[in-house]
Amino acid sequence: MASQSETDIGYLHEVTIGDPVPLREPIEIRDYDPVWPQTYARLRDDIRRVLRKGALDIAHVGSTSVPGLAAKPIIDIDLTVADPGDEDAYVPALETLDYRLRIREPQWHEHRLLKLDEPQVHLHVFGPDAEPAHLHRAFRDRLRASSKDRQLYADTKRELAQQNWTYMQEYADAKTTVVNHILANATDRGTRD
Repeated sequence: MASQSETDIGYLHEVTIGDPVPLREPIEIRDYDPVWPQTYARLRDDIRRVLRKGALDIAHVGSTSVPGLAAKPIIDIDLTVADPGDEDAYVPALETLDYRLRIREPQWHEHRLLKLDEPQVHLHVFGPDAEPAHLHRAFRDRLRASSKDRQLYADTKRELAQQNWTYMQEYADAKTTVVNHILANATDRGTRD
């Protein structure tokens, strides 16, 4: 959930560890797969095992966490740690599970992003009071509860996936308007249809 509608490619290069990886093929939006929550549960258990008490909270977020919603086959997980800036407290342990630190954004809620290739996972690391983590859950919960917003989001994703993007972040940023609309619905009406 980006805070801007256009991708700042310079910023993307600044926060990415190594070079940003251009898309090599079109974005694939798949029908909902009931295996996704099971995959998340296994990943959650692995993260808890290596981080122990260092994992203050772990949540399945993103489209794969919403039953019935079409999605890119990437599991999004929010991990809450005491201090995301203290990478030594969690990154080495996660590297034993083959996660790689790819994004470091100390200026944006101390966000860190680690990726896993198989299965594909985006592990977002935040501190206990980070607003984006709360918004991720509000968005997920609204999509779970509202068939209208779920359909709007699915249609938007499928339409945007047909366009040509250099980086995945451009596609993500292009969804900002509809994401903000759905978040406003969650705030204005709770999680009712």
